[in-house]
Amino acid sequence: MSKPGLNTLKPGQHYLAKDLDSFISSTDAVLLSSNDNQLFTEPEREYKVVHEFTGFFEHSMEDGEKYFREKKAYVVEKA
Repeated sequence: MSKPGLNTLKPGQHYLAKDLDSFISSTDAVLLSSNDNQLFTEPEREYKVVHEFTGFFEHSMEDGEKYFREKKAYVVEKA
């Protein structure tokens, strides 16, 4: 299922960890994984995109404010 040059992920679709690695290395996005910090430990493991968000709120330690960041964020889980 290797898809070189991914520029977006689609909810409901399955992707190999190596494809997600390539995607996140070349795209300004955030991946949230139910697999903790082991997302890229098995390149052939398959993950399903369960949610896609156009942005998220982030707390600034500098000024204590919360800001909405328009940055794609995806939730993935082991398939």
